[in-house]
Amino acid sequence: MSDPHHPEAPTSGQVDLLRDRLGVEWPHITVARRESGDLLRNLGTVLHPLLHPQKDATCVVFGSLARREFTSGSDLDWTLLVDGYAEAEHLGLANRLEGRLQEAKLRPPTRGGAFGQLTFSHDLIHRIGGDDDTNRNTTQRLLLLLESAPVGNTGAYDRVVRQVLTRYVEEDLIGARDTPYGVPRFLLNDVVRYWRTMAVDFAHKRRARSAKGWALRTAKLRMSRKLMYASGLLSCFSCGFLLPARDTPNRFASTRDVVDHLLSLVRTTPLDVVAGVMMAYFDELSGPAARLFAAYDEFLGLLDDPGRRKRLDELAPGDVDDDLDYRAARELGVRFEDALTEIFFDRDTPVRELTRRYGLF
Repeated sequence: MSDPHHPEAPTSGQVDLLRDRLGVEWPHITVARRESGDLLRNLGTVLHPLLHPQKDATCVVFGSLARREFTSGSDLDWTLLVDGYAEAEHLGLANRLEGRLQEAKLRPPTRGGAFGQLTFSHDLIHRIGGDDDTNRNTTQRLLLLLESAPVGNTGAYDRVVRQVLTRYVEEDLIGARDTPYGVPRFLLNDVVRYWRTMAVDFAHKRRARSAKGWALRTAKLRMSRKLMYASGLLSCFSCGFLLPARDTPNRFASTRDVVDHLLSLVRTTPLDVVAGVMMAYFDELSGPAARLFAAYDEFLGLLDDPGRRKRLDELAPGDVDDDLDYRAARELGVRFEDALTEIFFDRDTPVRELTRRYGLF
């Protein structure tokens, strides 16, 4: 039996548990999760001949597939994560992976972005903050923690994720702590920084691309990107209320305990992280949880409708006032944000207390 003061950490089945306890259906979430799981397994089969011999490299997918929200219009963001000596063969392997993915008729990531080729572990682990922590490096590191999934041999992925989390947690253990909570501030600050960077970069991309695709990107920023941010906050906060009691009130549990806890969340999805906290405080959060997931289910339904998605992708800024699809997407964003606001600020749970303590200062 679980300790009511320290609820169990979320697992990959939390969305289903929350849905069943609420007694509702989320058809678009259910279908997307099932089809994403099938696609990940198929990718593992297709890429197995290339990936199985690799001891120092893992193919990692990000975005909607990693979140188990893949829809008919989704592209595939991926990288070959290398944890070992740099070898000339790594580029050849990445190119062969790209070829196999093209043969599978999966939409490739945007050219020149943070995905589609090689990522080396050294930068992800050691270049956190400072001038060398580029937008690309920050993006790959935070997405590795917030929405990623390995395909095939997971050795390099498992090592790198653990070492990145260890780096974050150990920074918080330098010197005496002044808080009774076990929230990893170093990691929390980077989650917040990444969210703010995404918001600023959104404006940059709108200008640089002459507003092409801005309506669809706006809907994603209000929904899937915000979901990722919320799950990152809840992952950090959960170290304060899901880990067992500490030996001393002003210290973490051991570094390994905190890293293991965070690692268990990395292996789930953002929806599962959120659903797990909703389950832990179901009596207080069931109302906003139901509204949050209902809005997100409708959002995935919109993205999976080719006509509506194409309309948003091509919509000009001057046409938004009379466009029914844009108005629907905007209304979903409002409902989603209102539910998040209620969860983080209005209900009497540790989430509100930790938001008040860490959310701004």
